[in-house]
Amino acid sequence: MKVYISVLKLRLSMGMQYRAAALAGVATQFFWGFISIMVFEAFYKQASHTPPISLKELIQYIWLQQAFLVFVMMWFRDNELFDLITSGNIAYELCRPSGLYGFWYAKLLAQRLSSVFLRCFPILIVAFLLPKPYNLEPPTSITTFLLFLSAQLLGLLLLVAISMFLYISVFITLSPMGSLLVFGVLSEFFAGLVIPVPLMPVWLQKIAYLLPFRWTADFPFRVYSGHIPEDDAVIGILIQLAYLTVLVLLGRTALNGALKKVVVQGG
Repeated sequence: MKVYISVLKLRLSMGMQYRAAALAGVATQFFWGFISIMVFEAFYKQASHTPPISLKELIQYIWLQQAFLVFVMMWFRDNELFDLITSGNIAYELCRPSGLYGFWYAKLLAQRLSSVFLRCFPILIVAFLLPKPYNLEPPTSITTFLLFLSAQLLGLLLLVAISMFLYISVFITLSPMGSLLVFGVLSEFFAGLVIPVPLMPVWLQKIAYLLPFRWTADFPFRVYSGHIPEDDAVIGILIQLAYLTVLVLLGRTALNGALKKVVVQGG
């Protein structure tokens, strides 16, 4: 564990250096946040039936999505790992006196943490200061806030576990872009980043509830807004833990299987 913690600290310090890129990302996320709110506001005004999630809850959902975007999007990637796999330099990684899965997991986790530390606070502060009804409001209780923090942390760990399958698939396909497109489109849609899960047709909601993606974004954001009650949130957190355990075990098995078939040519 000391090795993985050291990797986590090192990657965190490296990631915190990219402040200019983070500021550019903040401006972009504010833009998309306002656009999304305006689109949904127009949709709600023309709705003939009461939507399953209120506009105020949806605004909380959107601002949290923008603030913690790096925690929930699959498109955030490590091109260095792709290059290691496709170039054959993976041989150097195999020489490390540590497990490859844990090493890469810690590295990917640190990259997301460092990026969100630079971006989330400016977005959250400004979102809280916006005029009603477009502002971000605090949770209804301390318990709800603690449940949100737990769900958000587990959602991050779960997303990193899912993203590990993206890198493992490149051992087979040797096409980072192809794997990224498949994983990115599926995860973004079923996590509720395009359309919030409550607004999906019932048959799509059933599919979303079976997949692990919604537990990375849709679930913690709806816990914060109060759309998911506290009792249901506790059950959801247990489901997150179950998904995380299964995906980590499957990921380790898949990576070990892929490494057994790796062929490195050259001097």
